Amino acid sequence: MNSPKLFFALCVLVTSLYACKNEKSQKKEISEANTKTISEANPWDEADKILNNLIVPEFPDQEFNVKDYGAVADAETNNSEAFAKAIKACFDAGGGNVVVPAGKYVTGPIHLKSNVNFHVEEGVEILFSKNKEDYLPVVHTSYEGVELMNYSPLIYAYEQKNIAVTGKGVFNGQASNENWWPWCGAERYGHLEGEPQQKDEHNLPSLRKMNEAGTPVEERIFGEGHQLRPTFFQPFGCENVLVKGITFTNAPFWVMHPIKSNHVTVDGVTVKSHGPNNDGCDPEYAKNVHITNCLFDTGDDCIAIKSGRNEDGRRVKIPSENIIVENCEMKDGHGGVVMGSEISAGVRNVFVRNCKMDSPNLDRAIRIKTNTLRGGFVDGVYVKDVQVGQVKEAVLKVNTHYGIYANQEGEFIPEIKNIYLENITVEKGGKYGLLIKGREATPVANINLKNVTIKGAEKPLEIEFAEEINYSNTTINGQQY
Repeated sequence: MNSPKLFFALCVLVTSLYACKNEKSQKKEISEANTKTISEANPWDEADKILNNLIVPEFPDQEFNVKDYGAVADAETNNSEAFAKAIKACFDAGGGNVVVPAGKYVTGPIHLKSNVNFHVEEGVEILFSKNKEDYLPVVHTSYEGVELMNYSPLIYAYEQKNIAVTGKGVFNGQASNENWWPWCGAERYGHLEGEPQQKDEHNLPSLRKMNEAGTPVEERIFGEGHQLRPTFFQPFGCENVLVKGITFTNAPFWVMHPIKSNHVTVDGVTVKSHGPNNDGCDPEYAKNVHITNCLFDTGDDCIAIKSGRNEDGRRVKIPSENIIVENCEMKDGHGGVVMGSEISAGVRNVFVRNCKMDSPNLDRAIRIKTNTLRGGFVDGVYVKDVQVGQVKEAVLKVNTHYGIYANQEGEFIPEIKNIYLENITVEKGGKYGLLIKGREATPVANINLKNVTIKGAEKPLEIEFAEEINYSNTTINGQQY
C-alpha cells in the first residue's frame, strides 16, 4: 500500500477514535451536569409546581340528603341500603353532595361513585357494622402491598373519578380487642391462643406464596373463612380524590390507602386510631398526593409511602411519586413520614415541610425501610422546617435490612439516595441522632443536613455503608459536624 495513503488512513482512524471518545466524555459530562442541576436546584419550586398542577375535585351544587332515602340516625338501624341509594341517585343526576345530617348511623361498607362527595356534617358519627358478612362479597383490594380479593374496605371506590369524603363528622370503624384487631395475632389486641389469626397458613403464608407464584389477582380469594382485615378508606385506581375535615378512629387496619390513584388531596383530617397496623395514610403506587393540615395519632406509621411488596411491586411497576406532606402534626406512631417497607416499585420526590412531630411514643421522624426481598429505590426526599420535640429511636433512620417476618434476604438490592434535611430542630433525640444501615453493594448516597440541631441523642451517629454525609451548620448534642 502507498505509504502516504496508509498515513492518511491512520490519521483518519485516530481522529475518529478521539472524536468518539470525546463525544462519550461530553455526553457523560452533560449527564452529570443534568444530575447535578436536578439535585441542587431548589426542590421546593418543584413541590410548588406539583401543587399548582394538582387537580382537586369540585362537585355540582346539588344535595342528596340520606334521610330522603331511608336513613335512620338511631345508632342501631343498618343504613347500607339508604346510603347506597343516595350515592346512586347523586351519580345518576350527574354528581353532587350526598349529605349526612347530625346523628349516629350504623352502616356496612360505603362504595363511592364518580362525581360524588359524601359529606358528613358536624355531629355525625358513622358506626361501621361489626358483622363481617356485611363486607362481602369480596372486592379487588390489597393487603400489605399484595393485591387480592378480600373483605371490602369500609369506604371504597374502584376506578372512579372525582370523589370526596368531607365534613366535620367522625368515621368510627368500631375495631377493638373484640372486633377485627384480634386477627393480627397479638395478645395485647385481644387475640386468644388457638383462635384463628393472620399468620395461619391459609392467610398470610398462602397470600405470600400466591405473590411469589404470580397467581392472578382474581384467583387470590380470601374474605370469609380468612382473617385478613380490611382497610378503612381505599380509593383504588381513582383520579381526583379529596378527603377533607373528617375524623377516623378505631380502624381495622390501614386508615387511608390511596392505591394506584392520581391527584389525591388529604386536607384537615384527624386520625386517632391505635390498633395494630393502624397507619394513618399509605399512598401506594400513587402520584401527585398532597397531605396537609392533618393530625396523626396512630398505632403504626403516621404516613407510610409504599409501592408494592416483592413480586407484586415488580409486576405493577408503578413508583409512588410527587408526595407532599405539609403543615401536619404527628404524635404517636412508629414513624412520622416513612417510605416502605412495601416499596418494590420505588419512591421518588417526597417533600415534607412545616410539620411538627412530638411524642414519647413516636419512634422516628423520617424513616426508610426495605430489604433485599423488597428491593426498590428511594430517590429524592426533601424535609424542611420541621420541629421535633421527642423521638424514641432516631430523627432519620434508613434501614435496608428491615424484617419482622422470616427470611428477608434476596437478590434485589435497594438503592437509597438524595436525602435532604434542612432547618430541623430536635429537642430530645432518642437512641441515635442518625441511624443508617445500608448495603456494601449500594451504599446510601448523598445524605445532606443543613441547619439541623439535634439535642439529647444517646449516640450521635450509627452509620454502616453510606457515602460521606454532607453537613452544613449541623450540631448533634452540641458538637458541630
